[in-house]
Amino acid sequence: MTIIDTLEQAVNTVVNPVSGFIWNYILTYLLLGAGLVFTVATRGLQFRLLAHMAALVFTEKGSGKGVSSFQALATSLAARVGTGNLAGVALALFAGGPGAIFWMWMTALVGIATTFIECTLGQVYKVHHGDGIYRGGPAYYIERALGQRWMSIVFAVFLVIAYGFAFCGAQANTIAQGLEGGFGVPNWVTAIALVILTAVVIYGGIKSIAKTAEKIVPVMAVGYFLVAAYILIVNYAQVPDMLALIVKSAFGYGPVAGGAAGYAVAAALKNGVQRGLFSNEAGMGSTPNAAATAEVKHPAAQGLVQAFGVVIDTLIICSCTAVVILLSGVYDHILQAHAAGQSLEGIKLTQDAMQYHLGAFGEWFIALAIFFFAYSSILANFAYTEINIDYLFGDLGDKAIAWIRPFLLAMVFIGSVATLSFVWHFADFAMGLMATTNLVAILLLFPIALRVLRDYEKQRRSGTGDPVFHKRVLKKPEQVEPGIWD
Repeated sequence: MTIIDTLEQAVNTVVNPVSGFIWNYILTYLLLGAGLVFTVATRGLQFRLLAHMAALVFTEKGSGKGVSSFQALATSLAARVGTGNLAGVALALFAGGPGAIFWMWMTALVGIATTFIECTLGQVYKVHHGDGIYRGGPAYYIERALGQRWMSIVFAVFLVIAYGFAFCGAQANTIAQGLEGGFGVPNWVTAIALVILTAVVIYGGIKSIAKTAEKIVPVMAVGYFLVAAYILIVNYAQVPDMLALIVKSAFGYGPVAGGAAGYAVAAALKNGVQRGLFSNEAGMGSTPNAAATAEVKHPAAQGLVQAFGVVIDTLIICSCTAVVILLSGVYDHILQAHAAGQSLEGIKLTQDAMQYHLGAFGEWFIALAIFFFAYSSILANFAYTEINIDYLFGDLGDKAIAWIRPFLLAMVFIGSVATLSFVWHFADFAMGLMATTNLVAILLLFPIALRVLRDYEKQRRSGTGDPVFHKRVLKKPEQVEPGIWD
């Protein structure tokens, strides 16, 4: 048994029971419940302001000195659009059946409101930093608005574990599997290349990561959507049956939910919510870290921009993967493997499905897509980690970041050569801990975000120009760092 095998066995023994309890009895219901509360409280923000969200993505401008609204969105999308969109959707189909896709959609719909709440809070309570880039996120609004320093420290530690180690390993693992399946590249070669490519960007800081994400994310997202749209059009006759299968399976009807594969409604719900959250990160507390870096005139504007990111990530890109798989013969293999008690690798399922539709080009395309998807996610993960390391260590933050970067790069290497189950189990564990902490915080703080939203909409209705925020709108403006919204 190798050192990595021993590490995997030890970690799985500890994290699997805790992770299972969190997801089965706490987080699934807390996530959906919070999303419903925020949807009602914002009067269906995701429906009535959807067009405005899309418009803001292209019209909200910054000064050019810091991080723009679009760069902040691109950074958060870089983190969100990755393993979860390709491998995660396939794993959800394997473990929960087509019904998992329905619950993934529902998670995204309520998640739009959740993302708005947490990202608006991130903007309101952001702080200045010596490099000219704002810092913010759950650790900051938990301390400033709730006054719970211990809770903010707990969250920051969980995020560093999740994004600095678990998620970087998960993304690197998927890149390695994709390149091995598409081009026969050995995992150790991918590991070395990833470490070098990642180091080149992350040593330039958050601004460097934002600029890189701004270039990669739009191209990869549009390219993947166009390929999936082509497959959908070519197979249009099968689309009605596919949609019916998704909806029926979500509620226990149809051959998938009650047939030989033995899928249950609970499995569809759990896997749909779990993979949906991993993909769009709504309520997890990660996206506010990117949102807070943006230069905007009003916090709600960036909250709306980031909320639209859930639409792009889950309702569009994840749906593309589901379409590619369900319209291929690969889904029959999933059923057979599940019935036989076999395990399958998520990215391999997506590659096989794309190859079914497009031949050898499909396999190569997925290998390249997952490389850029997951590579940009690794970069964004480092940005989130740096923000929270900076929070934990204060004036010593820059030195702490310099010390921890080599360890984070080491995790990229380990993730590339480790087994899939180890990486995903650890990622689910860390994600569950930080999401639970953040959801509790934003359920206590969401009235503040609602006050900010009402101010934003009031200014829009007045027709006096772009809304501009003043901290006097808040009940306790002294909680905001001086100079931020003056």
